[in-house]
Amino acid sequence: MTETTVGIGGAAESTDMVLNIGPQHPSTHGVLRLRLVLDGEVIQHAEPVIGYMHRGAEKLFEARDYRQIIMLANRHDWLSAFSNELGVVMAVERMLGMEVPERAVWTRTLLAELNRVLNHLMFLGSYPLELGGITPVFHAFREREELQAVMEEVSGGRMHYMFNRVGGLKEDLPAGWLGRAREAVADVGSRMDVYDKLVLGNEIFRGRTRGVGVLSPRAAHAYGVSGPIARASGVDFDLRRDEPYLAYGELRDTLKVVTREEGDCLARFECLLEQTHNSLELADACLDRLAELPPGPINQRLPKVLKAPEGHTYAWTENPLGINGYYLVSKGEKTPYRLKLRSASFNNIQALTELLPGTLVADMVAILGSLFFVVGDIDK
Repeated sequence: MTETTVGIGGAAESTDMVLNIGPQHPSTHGVLRLRLVLDGEVIQHAEPVIGYMHRGAEKLFEARDYRQIIMLANRHDWLSAFSNELGVVMAVERMLGMEVPERAVWTRTLLAELNRVLNHLMFLGSYPLELGGITPVFHAFREREELQAVMEEVSGGRMHYMFNRVGGLKEDLPAGWLGRAREAVADVGSRMDVYDKLVLGNEIFRGRTRGVGVLSPRAAHAYGVSGPIARASGVDFDLRRDEPYLAYGELRDTLKVVTREEGDCLARFECLLEQTHNSLELADACLDRLAELPPGPINQRLPKVLKAPEGHTYAWTENPLGINGYYLVSKGEKTPYRLKLRSASFNNIQALTELLPGTLVADMVAILGSLFFVVGDIDK
């Protein structure tokens, strides 16, 4: 086989064309490049080329103390900032053998689920937009704005909350915040049927996504795919249920692990949508429990200089886009000796090498968008 990077006019039939998608392609959330080898309009080979916005977060972790690394962890998946913080503080707390106050446990669970809804709403609006449907993204931003308001009130941040601390949370909830949060969750939940009717009920959307980009369970396991994308392929795994952390062990009756068997673009969207419904139910359950809890501390008192004892640990959480893990190695100093980040999007995007070959270029954007990735989570 002969490859030619530029196909002009009557290129010889024996040559395949190499097409670069990106790194400034409008269909991607960030700067990703795909190197495609085409035979006519059929993709023969696909290679994701990453690293265009690499920020060296893992190396920077080693030069920051345990309070400062929360800021770095906050940013790699900018749609899941609260959940990113959570994994870091859980790793340090595990090293210290620290128990977190019950009030902090339930508040963390609530905010993690609100963050999950914010993340999913972004993709529920942007994915139809990438396929030509502009209306859902306006609905998505309206719902996001209502939840952003309560997240901003409690933390002071819109995207980078910086609300987790080793031992709990930065501060207690504002007076009356639980009522405002409950109202926002109810408002958003009452309008979620827009996506069921407007998007899933649209025959063009279903025609563009059904049977397209099928990811097998074998491939999902082989590439380490996790989160809604893996569950859409029948991989029934969710850390919140299978290795409960925070208050998820007490929410078993409310928590629903959404799976599909088809593994196509439509199944991935359906999983994301149904999981959003469930996260709103989980948030309601957390609000009920917080309303019953007596007043108490929301964090632990820490020394001025926080040092983790010598050793290592691994803390992983079920982030909105999949498994997020931190492998922490400490030499007993105030900074990590090593902090290795396992991000969801990094593994998930590798599956493109298996998903794209054999499909049409016209379906490439549909498949790419259905992987629901954040490029900062790939490039770290």
